[in-house]
Amino acid sequence: MTTRAMIPNTFTQRGGPVVASRSGSTSGPSGESGVRDIPSQYHHPVYFRTLRILKWVPKLWDETVEAHRRAVRDATLDATAALVAEHGLASVTMSQIAERTGIGRATLYKYFSDVEAVLVAWHERQVGGHLRQLAQVGEGPGGAGQRLRAVLEAYALTSQEHHGSDLAAVLHRGTHVGQAQDQLSHFIGDLLREAAATGEVRDDVPPDELASYCLHALTAAGSLLSKAAARRLVSVVLAGLRPGVA
Repeated sequence: MTTRAMIPNTFTQRGGPVVASRSGSTSGPSGESGVRDIPSQYHHPVYFRTLRILKWVPKLWDETVEAHRRAVRDATLDATAALVAEHGLASVTMSQIAERTGIGRATLYKYFSDVEAVLVAWHERQVGGHLRQLAQVGEGPGGAGQRLRAVLEAYALTSQEHHGSDLAAVLHRGTHVGQAQDQLSHFIGDLLREAAATGEVRDDVPPDELASYCLHALTAAGSLLSKAAARRLVSVVLAGLRPGVA
């Protein structure tokens, strides 16, 4: 069974019949996708190009909508980051975020239920960015021991960039933080294995335990007031990793 539709001729603006099968598939006179059973007087390349474009419109529309949503979300997180830097986590409101982003509050609520949801998403993005930075540092030049020091130092300096509010504590209890800690622990464990193989790190303690020691010890960097102090802390932690240390 077939159905007929009228497509205006590009040049005459008169309708021309297009016949489609029940399955909805169409093809041109030479098997070209887009038209089926079109009378010969309508066999013009414009028809086939137009129908090929129309075929992809739903996909293009979906991609455009998704790109717009990502742009709004990223802009919202960027605005939130700026507001947090200016006012602190606990002082940020949905109205401020909407105004800084340039969208209405109703639109903002379509993306996030409340301020904490925005901040969790922002913090998740921050944590992901820190992990990528540490991975880049770990792939830098030098031996395993040198790269291990660089990663631990970068982690310690990042830990100094903290916020002491109650909301910050809530954010750090999020599931994304636990997942990030697991990834970081495995990453540092791999560096420790590599360093142990070259004799730069003790091998009498499992690397996973040493990685846990490093991460827990370096959380103290959050209470230090200078980068120099954070680097001294890293040196103390590394001293406990040296071969022959009791």
